[in-house]
Amino acid sequence: MEPVSLVIAALAAGATTGITNVAGTAITEAYNALKKLIGGKLAEKGKDPAVVNEKDPEKLKVDLGGELTDADIDDTIRVVATELLKNADPAGSQAGKYVVTVENSKGTVVGDHATITQTFN
Repeated sequence: MEPVSLVIAALAAGATTGITNVAGTAITEAYNALKKLIGGKLAEKGKDPAVVNEKDPEKLKVDLGGELTDADIDDTIRVVATELLKNADPAGSQAGKYVVTVENSKGTVVGDHATITQTFN
């Protein structure tokens, strides 16, 4: 799955799960974190960050697909989006639906509640 598609799928899953009022804490926290991260990327590009609040998956696809590129999706965003999808759709996650390959990255951490300190020179 391409990085932008991963983010769109995760935001849509978070919005849909949140609408049903059965969202667990992990889903809600990941959804809010992802919205903040993507909103920040959009703001850096001079775009409206409020688009991340869209609940309609098709509108999200159009709005974000035109504003973000795969290069905008860093390792942190990938990890948060993947974690959100894993919790919102456990069966899809187990089937490998949300597998993302990270290449040419430094300091990538995948896992629950990781705490790290990194220094790059």
